[in-house]
Amino acid sequence: MKKVSVIITTYNRAAYLKLTLDSVVNQTYDNLEIIVIDDGSKNTKAETLCNSYQNVRYIKIKNSGGPAQPRNVGIENVSGEYVAFLDDDDIWLPTKIEQQVKILDENKEFGLVHSFCDVIDEDGNIKGYSVGRPNDRSVKHGDVKLKMIGNWTLMMPTPLLRYSLINEVGLFNVNIPSALEDVEFWTRCSFFTKFYYLDLPLANYRIHSSNISASNKNYADLPVYLKNVLKHQLLGKRITKKEHSELLLNVNLSQAKNINKYPLKTFVNLFKINPFWMINFRVIKVIIKRIIK
Repeated sequence: MKKVSVIITTYNRAAYLKLTLDSVVNQTYDNLEIIVIDDGSKNTKAETLCNSYQNVRYIKIKNSGGPAQPRNVGIENVSGEYVAFLDDDDIWLPTKIEQQVKILDENKEFGLVHSFCDVIDEDGNIKGYSVGRPNDRSVKHGDVKLKMIGNWTLMMPTPLLRYSLINEVGLFNVNIPSALEDVEFWTRCSFFTKFYYLDLPLANYRIHSSNISASNKNYADLPVYLKNVLKHQLLGKRITKKEHSELLLNVNLSQAKNINKYPLKTFVNLFKINPFWMINFRVIKVIIKRIIK
């Protein structure tokens, strides 16, 4: 049985997929199980490509319209102690898995380890900036549940997590819009374990015209789904009522920041999150500052 299971989701991007697969196959750590989940590509290019690798398992499913279901199918087919996810247009740096396995092996109190990404363009050129790197490492390290929600998330190509954590947290939510499922999943994880933040770029995140998350209007609805996460954590007694109130305010503030781009949706969602949001000075202050910018 392989120690690390890698789940790669793909859809109609065989050219990028090859670069992604090569970055996994060429890891300095080789005790890997590689599973590619094809979300109903319209051709057989991905299958042909995967068959050219000796150690890549290919599974094709009916198109689901988003990454949540393919990732869940991948999870249902893994055998490794640790699990990592990768989209078909992103690239791992060579020592990523080796460094992360060492950290999880030596730090049992952490359920996952993550980092930040360097950004590349459509042609793979380094853009000269990164995403997901905090000014203060402590923000993303340790017990992060009170720091994370409404403020930041993990970069999808970077985490390595224990399979046992997935058993506790559950699968990706297929009932929420695409581009939100990863934020919702990692937020849930924060209530079950500590995060280990490694302040190194371990992956290249590709920015291009067909990014599913690029300028995605679905993000305006994210706070509503985070409110539901909080509700379940309160019911599960993983947070106190006081912590729930504090985090719900963070979610409200996050929603209020959308007022310029999506005014109607923002007001509707503010009422969904908390019908009494109008009596909170901090929320009103955010809205006013955004409007008069």
